Amino acid sequence: MKYTLWLIFPLLILNSYNLKAHTDSLKVKTKKKDTVDLGWRTKNEVGLLLNQVSFTNWNSGGTNSISGIVSTKSIAKYKQEKWFWNSELNLKYGLNKQQDNGVKKTEDVIDLNSNVVLQTDSISNWFYSARFSFNTQFSNGYKYPNKDEAISRFLAPGYMFFGVGMEYGRKIEHLSFYASPFTLKTTFVMDDHLANRGAFGVNPAIYDMDGNMLSKGNNIKQEVGILLTNKYEENIFENIKLNSHLRLYTDYVNSFGNIDIDWEVNIDMKVNKFVKATLGSHLKYDNDIKVESKRNEITNEEIILEGPSVQWKQILGVGVVIDFDKLSKSKETS
Repeated sequence: MKYTLWLIFPLLILNSYNLKAHTDSLKVKTKKKDTVDLGWRTKNEVGLLLNQVSFTNWNSGGTNSISGIVSTKSIAKYKQEKWFWNSELNLKYGLNKQQDNGVKKTEDVIDLNSNVVLQTDSISNWFYSARFSFNTQFSNGYKYPNKDEAISRFLAPGYMFFGVGMEYGRKIEHLSFYASPFTLKTTFVMDDHLANRGAFGVNPAIYDMDGNMLSKGNNIKQEVGILLTNKYEENIFENIKLNSHLRLYTDYVNSFGNIDIDWEVNIDMKVNKFVKATLGSHLKYDNDIKVESKRNEITNEEIILEGPSVQWKQILGVGVVIDFDKLSKSKETS
Protein backbone atom coordinates (compact mmCIF):
# COMPACT_ATOMS: atom_id res chain seq x y z
CA MET A 1 0.00 0.00 0.00
CA LYS A 2 2.87 2.39 0.72
CA TYR A 3 4.09 1.96 -2.86
CA THR A 4 0.60 2.83 -4.06
CA LEU A 5 0.67 6.11 -2.15
CA TRP A 6 4.02 7.01 -3.70
CA LEU A 7 2.49 6.24 -7.10
CA ILE A 8 -0.64 8.31 -6.55
CA PHE A 9 1.32 11.39 -5.45
CA PRO A 10 2.91 12.19 -8.84
CA LEU A 11 -0.40 11.44 -10.57
CA LEU A 12 -2.15 14.06 -8.47
CA ILE A 13 0.69 16.52 -9.12
CA LEU A 14 0.31 16.02 -12.88
CA ASN A 15 -3.45 16.43 -12.89
CA SER A 16 -3.24 19.42 -10.54
CA TYR A 17 -0.91 20.99 -13.07
CA ASN A 18 -3.45 20.39 -15.81
CA LEU A 19 -6.16 22.03 -13.73
CA LYS A 20 -3.93 24.98 -12.90
CA ALA A 21 -3.01 25.44 -16.54
CA HIS A 22 -6.70 25.96 -17.38
CA THR A 23 -7.60 28.13 -14.38
CA ASP A 24 -6.72 31.39 -16.08
CA SER A 25 -9.05 30.63 -18.98
CA LEU A 26 -11.90 29.43 -16.77
CA LYS A 27 -13.85 32.68 -16.53
CA VAL A 28 -13.44 33.53 -20.19
CA LYS A 29 -14.45 30.18 -21.57
CA THR A 30 -17.44 29.67 -19.30
CA LYS A 31 -18.92 32.93 -20.54
CA LYS A 32 -18.74 31.86 -24.16
CA LYS A 33 -21.81 30.40 -25.74
CA ASP A 34 -21.67 26.66 -26.24
CA THR A 35 -20.92 26.21 -29.92
CA VAL A 36 -21.39 22.45 -29.97
CA ASP A 37 -24.16 21.47 -32.37
CA LEU A 38 -27.23 19.88 -30.87
CA GLY A 39 -28.21 16.38 -31.87
CA TRP A 40 -26.02 13.44 -32.87
CA ARG A 41 -22.29 13.38 -33.55
CA THR A 42 -20.44 10.17 -34.35
CA LYS A 43 -16.91 9.00 -35.04
CA ASN A 44 -15.91 5.57 -36.33
CA GLU A 45 -12.37 4.54 -37.14
CA VAL A 46 -10.34 1.38 -37.71
CA GLY A 47 -6.57 1.17 -37.34
CA LEU A 48 -3.72 -1.27 -37.92
CA LEU A 49 -0.33 -0.78 -36.23
CA LEU A 50 2.58 -2.92 -37.47
CA ASN A 51 6.12 -3.61 -36.29
CA GLN A 52 8.53 -5.92 -38.12
CA VAL A 53 12.22 -6.84 -37.61
CA SER A 54 14.16 -9.16 -39.93
CA PHE A 55 17.81 -10.30 -39.86
CA THR A 56 19.88 -11.95 -42.56
CA ASN A 57 23.51 -12.85 -41.72
CA TRP A 58 23.43 -10.08 -39.14
CA ASN A 59 26.74 -10.03 -37.29
CA SER A 60 25.28 -8.80 -33.98
CA GLY A 61 22.57 -11.48 -33.98
CA GLY A 62 18.86 -11.07 -33.42
CA THR A 63 15.47 -12.74 -33.71
CA ASN A 64 13.07 -12.18 -36.59
CA SER A 65 9.70 -10.93 -35.39
CA ILE A 66 6.50 -9.37 -36.64
CA SER A 67 3.66 -7.92 -34.60
CA GLY A 68 0.42 -6.14 -35.28
CA ILE A 69 -2.46 -4.54 -33.42
CA VAL A 70 -5.92 -4.11 -34.92
CA SER A 71 -8.08 -1.47 -33.25
CA THR A 72 -11.60 -0.14 -33.64
CA LYS A 73 -13.04 2.97 -32.01
CA SER A 74 -16.67 4.05 -32.18
CA ILE A 75 -17.94 7.22 -30.50
CA ALA A 76 -21.52 8.47 -30.32
CA LYS A 77 -22.57 11.76 -28.72
CA TYR A 78 -26.05 13.23 -28.33
CA LYS A 79 -26.57 16.73 -26.97
CA GLN A 80 -29.63 18.73 -25.95
CA GLU A 81 -29.98 22.07 -24.20
CA LYS A 82 -29.76 20.71 -20.65
CA TRP A 83 -28.29 17.24 -20.99
CA PHE A 84 -26.12 15.10 -23.18
CA TRP A 85 -25.04 11.48 -23.58
CA ASN A 86 -21.59 10.20 -24.57
CA SER A 87 -20.72 6.61 -25.41
CA GLU A 88 -17.44 5.10 -26.60
CA LEU A 89 -16.48 1.56 -27.61
CA ASN A 90 -12.82 0.53 -27.98
CA LEU A 91 -11.74 -2.85 -29.35
CA LYS A 92 -8.08 -3.90 -29.68
CA TYR A 93 -6.34 -7.16 -30.45
CA GLY A 94 -2.65 -7.71 -31.08
CA LEU A 95 -0.35 -10.65 -31.86
CA ASN A 96 3.41 -11.10 -31.99
CA LYS A 97 5.28 -13.82 -33.89
CA GLN A 98 8.92 -14.44 -33.07
CA GLN A 99 11.18 -16.87 -34.87
CA ASP A 100 10.81 -20.39 -33.37
CA ASN A 101 8.79 -19.01 -30.42
CA GLY A 102 5.23 -19.25 -31.75
CA VAL A 103 2.49 -16.64 -31.61
CA LYS A 104 1.89 -14.60 -28.45
CA LYS A 105 -0.86 -12.16 -27.57
CA THR A 106 0.24 -8.57 -27.00
CA GLU A 107 -3.06 -6.67 -26.78
CA ASP A 108 -6.62 -7.71 -25.92
CA VAL A 109 -9.22 -5.09 -25.03
CA ILE A 110 -13.01 -4.81 -25.01
CA ASP A 111 -13.84 -1.48 -23.40
CA LEU A 112 -17.24 0.26 -23.29
CA ASN A 113 -17.84 3.61 -21.57
CA SER A 114 -21.07 5.58 -21.38
CA ASN A 115 -22.21 8.58 -19.36
CA VAL A 116 -25.28 10.82 -19.13
CA VAL A 117 -24.79 14.39 -17.93
CA LEU A 118 -27.46 16.85 -16.74
CA GLN A 119 -26.91 20.60 -16.53
CA THR A 120 -29.22 22.37 -14.08
CA ASP A 121 -27.49 25.77 -14.11
CA SER A 122 -26.27 27.42 -17.32
CA ILE A 123 -23.65 29.40 -15.38
CA SER A 124 -22.07 26.72 -13.20
CA ASN A 125 -19.43 24.28 -14.47
CA TRP A 126 -20.80 21.50 -12.20
CA PHE A 127 -22.99 18.79 -13.73
CA TYR A 128 -24.92 15.80 -12.43
CA SER A 129 -23.54 12.68 -14.06
CA ALA A 130 -24.24 8.93 -14.24
CA ARG A 131 -21.48 6.68 -15.57
CA PHE A 132 -21.32 3.10 -16.82
CA SER A 133 -18.26 1.18 -17.99
CA PHE A 134 -17.50 -2.43 -18.85
CA ASN A 135 -14.28 -4.10 -19.95
CA THR A 136 -13.01 -7.61 -20.59
CA GLN A 137 -10.96 -9.47 -23.22
CA PHE A 138 -11.49 -11.58 -26.35
CA SER A 139 -9.33 -14.66 -25.81
CA ASN A 140 -7.33 -16.66 -23.26
CA GLY A 141 -4.34 -15.09 -21.58
CA TYR A 142 -1.22 -17.01 -20.58
CA LYS A 143 1.86 -16.46 -18.48
CA TYR A 144 4.35 -17.16 -21.26
CA PRO A 145 6.07 -19.48 -22.00
CA ASN A 146 3.50 -21.65 -20.17
CA LYS A 147 0.51 -22.13 -22.50
CA ASP A 148 -0.94 -25.18 -20.75
CA GLU A 149 -3.05 -23.22 -18.28
CA ALA A 150 -4.91 -19.98 -18.99
CA ILE A 151 -4.65 -17.28 -16.35
CA SER A 152 -7.54 -15.26 -17.87
CA ARG A 153 -10.37 -15.75 -20.36
CA PHE A 154 -13.32 -13.93 -21.90
CA LEU A 155 -15.38 -12.57 -18.97
CA ALA A 156 -12.73 -13.91 -16.59
CA PRO A 157 -12.19 -11.25 -15.58
CA GLY A 158 -14.81 -8.75 -16.64
CA TYR A 159 -15.28 -5.47 -14.78
CA MET A 160 -18.40 -3.31 -14.67
CA PHE A 161 -18.70 0.08 -12.97
CA PHE A 162 -21.92 2.01 -12.47
CA GLY A 163 -22.30 5.11 -10.37
CA VAL A 164 -23.77 8.57 -9.97
CA GLY A 165 -21.96 11.71 -8.99
CA MET A 166 -20.85 15.17 -10.05
CA GLU A 167 -18.68 16.22 -12.96
CA TYR A 168 -16.71 19.44 -13.29
CA GLY A 169 -15.18 21.09 -16.31
CA ARG A 170 -17.39 20.31 -19.26
CA LYS A 171 -17.07 23.94 -20.37
CA ILE A 172 -13.33 23.97 -19.82
CA GLU A 173 -11.93 22.74 -23.10
CA HIS A 174 -10.27 19.30 -23.03
CA LEU A 175 -10.45 18.84 -19.23
CA SER A 176 -13.03 17.17 -16.96
CA PHE A 177 -13.12 15.77 -13.45
CA TYR A 178 -15.69 13.31 -12.12
CA ALA A 179 -16.37 12.22 -8.53
CA SER A 180 -18.85 9.57 -7.42
CA PRO A 181 -19.32 8.70 -3.72
CA PHE A 182 -21.54 5.76 -4.74
CA THR A 183 -20.14 3.48 -7.44
CA LEU A 184 -20.96 -0.20 -7.79
CA LYS A 185 -18.04 -2.33 -9.04
CA THR A 186 -18.84 -5.84 -10.25
CA THR A 187 -16.11 -8.36 -11.03
CA PHE A 188 -17.05 -11.29 -13.26
CA VAL A 189 -15.07 -14.54 -13.32
CA MET A 190 -17.23 -16.70 -15.59
CA ASP A 191 -14.80 -19.60 -15.67
CA ASP A 192 -15.31 -22.23 -12.98
CA HIS A 193 -11.67 -23.26 -12.80
CA LEU A 194 -10.50 -19.69 -12.17
CA ALA A 195 -13.45 -18.98 -9.86
CA ASN A 196 -12.69 -22.06 -7.75
CA ARG A 197 -9.14 -20.80 -7.35
CA GLY A 198 -10.42 -17.41 -6.18
CA ALA A 199 -8.86 -15.54 -9.10
CA PHE A 200 -9.30 -11.75 -9.34
CA GLY A 201 -10.62 -11.46 -5.80
CA VAL A 202 -13.75 -13.65 -5.89
CA ASN A 203 -14.40 -16.07 -3.03
CA PRO A 204 -12.72 -19.43 -3.83
CA ALA A 205 -14.19 -22.92 -3.56
CA ILE A 206 -14.24 -24.61 -0.15
CA TYR A 207 -12.94 -28.18 0.28
CA ASP A 208 -12.95 -30.62 3.17
CA MET A 209 -9.80 -32.26 4.54
CA ASP A 210 -10.10 -35.04 1.97
CA GLY A 211 -10.11 -32.60 -0.92
CA ASN A 212 -13.84 -32.91 -1.69
CA MET A 213 -15.50 -29.69 -2.84
CA LEU A 214 -18.08 -28.43 -0.36
CA SER A 215 -19.05 -25.29 -2.28
CA LYS A 216 -18.04 -23.79 -5.62
CA GLY A 217 -16.15 -20.56 -5.99
CA ASN A 218 -18.14 -17.40 -6.69
CA ASN A 219 -18.37 -16.17 -10.27
CA ILE A 220 -19.29 -12.62 -9.25
CA LYS A 221 -17.92 -10.18 -6.69
CA GLN A 222 -19.63 -6.86 -5.94
CA GLU A 223 -18.21 -3.83 -4.18
CA VAL A 224 -19.46 -0.32 -3.43
CA GLY A 225 -16.98 2.51 -3.19
CA ILE A 226 -15.67 5.88 -4.31
CA LEU A 227 -14.68 6.55 -7.92
CA LEU A 228 -12.61 9.52 -9.09
CA THR A 229 -11.73 10.08 -12.74
CA ASN A 230 -9.85 12.71 -14.69
CA LYS A 231 -9.82 13.08 -18.49
CA TYR A 232 -7.44 15.41 -20.28
CA GLU A 233 -7.00 16.02 -24.02
CA GLU A 234 -4.67 18.53 -25.62
CA ASN A 235 -2.96 19.20 -28.95
CA ILE A 236 0.54 19.71 -27.57
CA PHE A 237 2.02 20.33 -31.04
CA GLU A 238 0.63 20.49 -34.56
CA ASN A 239 -0.61 16.99 -35.47
CA ILE A 240 0.40 15.65 -32.04
CA LYS A 241 -2.41 14.96 -29.57
CA LEU A 242 -2.15 13.87 -25.93
CA ASN A 243 -4.92 11.84 -24.27
CA SER A 244 -4.85 11.01 -20.57
CA HIS A 245 -7.50 9.10 -18.62
CA LEU A 246 -7.01 8.42 -14.91
CA ARG A 247 -9.36 6.34 -12.73
CA LEU A 248 -9.03 5.84 -8.96
CA TYR A 249 -11.33 3.53 -7.00
CA THR A 250 -11.53 2.33 -3.40
CA ASP A 251 -14.12 0.08 -1.78
CA TYR A 252 -15.93 1.06 1.43
CA VAL A 253 -16.06 -2.44 2.97
CA ASN A 254 -13.14 -4.49 1.65
CA SER A 255 -9.79 -2.85 2.48
CA PHE A 256 -10.92 0.76 2.40
CA GLY A 257 -7.94 2.92 1.42
CA ASN A 258 -6.43 0.37 -0.96
CA ILE A 259 -6.79 2.33 -4.18
CA ASP A 260 -7.18 0.64 -7.56
CA ILE A 261 -5.42 2.69 -10.24
CA ASP A 262 -6.04 2.66 -13.97
CA TRP A 263 -4.11 5.34 -15.88
CA GLU A 264 -3.80 5.35 -19.65
CA VAL A 265 -1.82 7.93 -21.64
CA ASN A 266 -1.63 7.96 -25.44
CA ILE A 267 0.24 10.32 -27.75
CA ASP A 268 -1.06 10.22 -31.32
CA MET A 269 1.25 11.66 -33.98
CA LYS A 270 -0.57 12.22 -37.26
CA VAL A 271 1.60 11.95 -40.38
CA ASN A 272 -1.20 12.49 -42.90
CA LYS A 273 -4.89 11.70 -43.32
CA PHE A 274 -4.31 7.94 -42.99
CA VAL A 275 -0.89 7.32 -41.41
CA LYS A 276 -0.45 7.71 -37.65
CA ALA A 277 2.17 6.85 -35.05
CA THR A 278 1.09 6.02 -31.50
CA LEU A 279 3.04 6.04 -28.26
CA GLY A 280 1.05 4.59 -25.37
CA SER A 281 1.44 3.85 -21.68
CA HIS A 282 -1.05 1.93 -19.53
CA LEU A 283 -0.46 1.66 -15.79
CA LYS A 284 -2.57 -0.42 -13.40
CA TYR A 285 -2.68 -1.41 -9.76
CA ASP A 286 -5.34 -3.73 -8.32
CA ASN A 287 -5.05 -5.08 -4.79
CA ASP A 288 -7.09 -8.18 -5.75
CA ILE A 289 -4.59 -9.34 -8.39
CA LYS A 290 -1.58 -11.13 -6.92
CA VAL A 291 1.63 -11.48 -8.90
CA GLU A 292 2.19 -15.08 -7.81
CA SER A 293 0.30 -17.39 -5.45
CA LYS A 294 -0.46 -21.07 -4.95
CA ARG A 295 -3.27 -23.08 -3.37
CA ASN A 296 -3.16 -25.72 -0.69
CA GLU A 297 -4.40 -28.81 -2.55
CA ILE A 298 -6.50 -29.98 0.39
CA THR A 299 -7.91 -26.82 2.00
CA ASN A 300 -7.71 -24.58 -1.11
CA GLU A 301 -6.15 -21.90 1.08
CA GLU A 302 -4.34 -19.26 -0.95
CA ILE A 303 -0.65 -18.90 -0.17
CA ILE A 304 0.70 -15.56 -1.43
CA LEU A 305 4.17 -15.88 -2.89
CA GLU A 306 4.25 -12.32 -4.25
CA GLY A 307 1.54 -9.78 -3.55
CA PRO A 308 -0.10 -7.18 -5.81
CA SER A 309 2.23 -4.99 -7.82
CA VAL A 310 2.16 -2.18 -10.35
CA GLN A 311 1.34 -3.36 -13.88
CA TRP A 312 2.74 -1.36 -16.78
CA LYS A 313 2.29 -1.78 -20.52
CA GLN A 314 3.97 0.33 -23.22
CA ILE A 315 3.09 0.51 -26.91
CA LEU A 316 4.90 2.14 -29.82
CA GLY A 317 3.61 1.61 -33.33
CA VAL A 318 3.13 3.11 -36.77
CA GLY A 319 0.19 2.20 -38.93
CA VAL A 320 -2.88 3.10 -40.90
CA VAL A 321 -6.00 4.62 -39.34
CA ILE A 322 -9.19 5.17 -41.36
CA ASP A 323 -11.79 7.62 -40.03
CA PHE A 324 -14.97 6.56 -41.82
CA ASP A 325 -16.92 9.71 -40.89
CA LYS A 326 -14.30 12.07 -42.32
CA LEU A 327 -13.94 9.83 -45.34
CA SER A 328 -17.67 9.94 -46.09
CA LYS A 329 -17.80 13.73 -45.62
CA SER A 330 -14.90 14.24 -48.01
CA LYS A 331 -16.71 12.13 -50.63
CA GLU A 332 -19.88 14.17 -50.18
CA THR A 333 -18.07 17.48 -50.68
CA SER A 334 -16.10 16.27 -53.69
